[in-house]
Amino acid sequence: MKIAIIGTGNLGKSIAKGLITNNAITTLYLTKRNLNDIQDLEGYKNVHLTTDNAEAVKNSDIIIFAIQPRHFEKILNDIKPLLTENHVLISTITGFLIPKIEKIVGSNQFIIRAMPNTAIAVGKSMTCMCSNTKGEKRIKIAEAIFNRLGHTLAIPESQMQAATVVCASGIAFWMRLIRATTQAAIQLGFDAKEAQELAMYTSEGAASLLITNGNHPEEEIDRVTTPKGCTIQGLNEMEHKGLSSSLIQGMVASFNKINNIKEEQI
Repeated sequence: MKIAIIGTGNLGKSIAKGLITNNAITTLYLTKRNLNDIQDLEGYKNVHLTTDNAEAVKNSDIIIFAIQPRHFEKILNDIKPLLTENHVLISTITGFLIPKIEKIVGSNQFIIRAMPNTAIAVGKSMTCMCSNTKGEKRIKIAEAIFNRLGHTLAIPESQMQAATVVCASGIAFWMRLIRATTQAAIQLGFDAKEAQELAMYTSEGAASLLITNGNHPEEEIDRVTTPKGCTIQGLNEMEHKGLSSSLIQGMVASFNKINNIKEEQI
């Protein structure tokens, strides 16, 4: 696949690393105003770095936009004359709705919105996606790309804001939970390196159990809790202190913040 990433910042670079690592490209064009930040990607075969978005678009079939929302409209207007009937446009821009993209480039383009997270750099992203009517014919292409970089789920565009909180912001939420587990392990006597190792691989194991077995979390919790045991004692203390409630309220607060972003700011 001939792919271009317009705006190779943190997310764009993570996508690029995932594509390169998984050999998911025929050619890959990466654009950025300051190429010094992505020089470490220059040596890979068939990877081209450029400050010229037009060059990237002309030499690619699939265009992934990973830029800041305030720049998106201008870039779409700049590249609009270069778009052909074969181009597939994949936007990772938070809050920039498909009807607004169609208004700029036309509804006759294949338009897909994808919301990956930074775990895409290690092939473990949870990526939600939706499309315009024409884009439905090419969404399998987007799924093929992002399934090589993790897991995908097609959802209505009306749920994309919520998906941003659960999946993209969710990385930060899980990092904070892992950090808290690490701090507890240190207090219980492990050194910092050991503590983080215990926290990381235990969280990975918990997620893998659910993915592999397809069980509800409570089923797996029941497997490790015994009457009057230490696990249920710890769980109940966490709930008394508001663990679940705090996490839910935090995610709802993030969702409300996203929905308060005015369209003129996007």
